[in-house]
Amino acid sequence: MIFLGAAPAPADLGAVKYLFTDIDDTLTTGGRLLPETYQALWNLSDAGISVVPVTGGSAGWAEHIVRTWPVAAVIGESGAFVLILREGRVTFEFWNDEATQRERQARHLKALQPILAGTGFEIAHDQPFRIADVAIDIGGHAPAAIDALMTRIRETGARAVASSIHINTWIGDYDKRAMSERILLKDFAVNPDDIPQVTAFVGDSRNDAPMFSFIRNSFGVGNIAPYLGELPRAPQWVARKAAGRGFADIARAMLDARKDVA
Repeated sequence: MIFLGAAPAPADLGAVKYLFTDIDDTLTTGGRLLPETYQALWNLSDAGISVVPVTGGSAGWAEHIVRTWPVAAVIGESGAFVLILREGRVTFEFWNDEATQRERQARHLKALQPILAGTGFEIAHDQPFRIADVAIDIGGHAPAAIDALMTRIRETGARAVASSIHINTWIGDYDKRAMSERILLKDFAVNPDDIPQVTAFVGDSRNDAPMFSFIRNSFGVGNIAPYLGELPRAPQWVARKAAGRGFADIARAMLDARKDVA
């Protein structure tokens, strides 16, 4: 069995045209992209399903992905921007204008310095490649300490969410859901009434909560299990396998559903 509990019916997934997915510990396994996971991305693309990674990852990471992976777009830094490859050129579409987001980031980074002092938490090594948010490494820290730090950050008026590897924090009224909805309507010209039928999402952690609430056809990979009780809305289906292997199974189920309803 591919899924824990009930599996999706072909009618649930047969009309999906846009698959949004987290990256860290959803596509990657132990920090690496396995061959079967990368092949699953190609299989989805070849079948006409537009894959859109939605990540807290940096602008530098997102640009590499949109240039080299079989994806339609990449949403980076938790919704700060979307990158789209058009005729060989990468275009950035920012939630706000770039200057505003860079100014907010610099101000926020300065405000975080006294908050982080003495906590043992450190700014992520890829911070120089970010243009809107601040990432804080959480490896080796207890969940209670992570939650306490996010509370302190939110008290400054900033947003803060935890993935499996980072706290991502920013100033702004956007998140993964907001930017996903914007590109569906603006860049992909999807009718709002059609969004439930033509979209799906795969995630693994608490920072994916906005997407689980937005996308009806939502999946978790197996390593989401520890977080299910903390989510306002759990994914509709959960794969038995973790991370990239779970994603590959979900992709196979989606492709099989298209065949069954054809």
